[in-house]
Amino acid sequence: MALPALTAALQARGFTHGVASGEPDIGSVLLWSRFVANGDTRLRVEVATDTMFTRIVSTGEALASVERDFTARTVMSNLSPGRWYFYRFIAPDGSMSPVGRTRTLPVGATARFGLGLMSCSNLGFGWFNAYAHACERSDLDLIVHVGDYLYEYPQGSYPDANAAVPGRVLDPAGELLSLGDYHLRYACYRADPDLQRLHQFYPIVSQWDDHEFANDAWRGGAENHQPDREGDWEQRKAAALRAYRDWMPVSDDLWKSYQIGDLLTLFKLETRITGRDQPLDIARFLGGRRDVERALAEFRDGPLADPARSLLGAEQESWLEAGLRASTRRGTRWQVLAQQIIMGEVRVPPGVSRWVPADAAELVRRRAQVAEISAKLQLPYNLDSWDGYPAARARVLRAAQVASSNLVVLAGDSHNAWGNNLSIDGKTAGVEFATHAVTSPGFESLLTGIAPSELAAALRKANPGLVFSDTSQRGYTSIQFTPEAVTGTFHFLRTVRERNTAMVGEQRLRAMRGEQLLREI
Repeated sequence: MALPALTAALQARGFTHGVASGEPDIGSVLLWSRFVANGDTRLRVEVATDTMFTRIVSTGEALASVERDFTARTVMSNLSPGRWYFYRFIAPDGSMSPVGRTRTLPVGATARFGLGLMSCSNLGFGWFNAYAHACERSDLDLIVHVGDYLYEYPQGSYPDANAAVPGRVLDPAGELLSLGDYHLRYACYRADPDLQRLHQFYPIVSQWDDHEFANDAWRGGAENHQPDREGDWEQRKAAALRAYRDWMPVSDDLWKSYQIGDLLTLFKLETRITGRDQPLDIARFLGGRRDVERALAEFRDGPLADPARSLLGAEQESWLEAGLRASTRRGTRWQVLAQQIIMGEVRVPPGVSRWVPADAAELVRRRAQVAEISAKLQLPYNLDSWDGYPAARARVLRAAQVASSNLVVLAGDSHNAWGNNLSIDGKTAGVEFATHAVTSPGFESLLTGIAPSELAAALRKANPGLVFSDTSQRGYTSIQFTPEAVTGTFHFLRTVRERNTAMVGEQRLRAMRGEQLLREI
């Protein structure tokens, strides 16, 4: 979005950022809008079965509160299951919001349900063409956004000036630290026309990852947070959480489940700020030791294997375990985890250090060398993912096995596309669709010394559970559920550097119920 248009959007009054819906249930849905005025404004809300609102089926009110950055939300009830509705907000002066479209969840026998899986949408790196493309479809019922909806970095940091797309300007220009900073960055992102349209077209189930707070966040801090420069972590975390809940069509639940007929139970997990222990740091563990292989072996068998390390926290783990059992007892076909980070095991292939360009920063080259040595010792490369919490992952996968689940894990975070078969104790446990980024760059920005297709082949050879990977393209994933199969399609955009929904290809993977194995189709 060009700077003058963005400035106008941020200074506008009245209905400034369209509408949104979320938290769908069989007879209710949460509706959201924003109305800027001199003070609090009480809005009328109408839900109808048609776009002309000739058959209004539910009415209510929502308060656009100055305290909540003029955002308004309300839960509309007394709706019928499994159908599309239209809604609008009406101000006291008679002005109206855009008309939004939403839908309730089905009950009973359900023959098909479609999800759009999104992650990692950094405004500075490009246009949200993935969102626009999803709005051109007719086979999606719900959008699932698994985090990095926005990024906290200052203008010129990530991306730097060379990688930034002209006209994609951030507000505020500095790093996000205060509630006002986070509010303004949401307003900036939500001024994007394709993001507004996505919210207008579909209900969304969304959860934050780290960048809604700070990079590699955990419950007690973040890689991108230094108290001496950026203040108290608890205050920053509270500000980020408050802004997310103000600007997103979400409830205040940290985790939640959604029952979609007899077809699937969707469990929305929280993997960042409540139960996550601090990510391990191999470089810190190594220190100045010269016997790197011995040190890494000690790391593998010591801190990494510690059964006490937590990602979800005990309360959420117990909730999920009980939910998996209850879902299968009801006869639900699929048990689906909507969460943020890759669950499948991923190790770098031999030769990775040779693929880093000669002019790369010394830190990048050093990390590639350590990653290659780590892989020889069966160590993962990304300790911020489930790979950094193997005991916690094992507990979840064993719980799925005990419950006789047909487990499907949804993930994002890495910017690259992955299809994984999950196993534990030598037995299959589920499948994973980890979507690529909407705009954020993947391995292609770091490993320039190897063709993406060759890198994907090397990754598959090094990781037995990896069925498919793509490390160089942006887009999103659509997932279709039927009683007997789940099919995920990775959609690859031609570009994100201009506003264009053209695709250059796709890859489909399918798992049959009861097999827990992904196959390319």
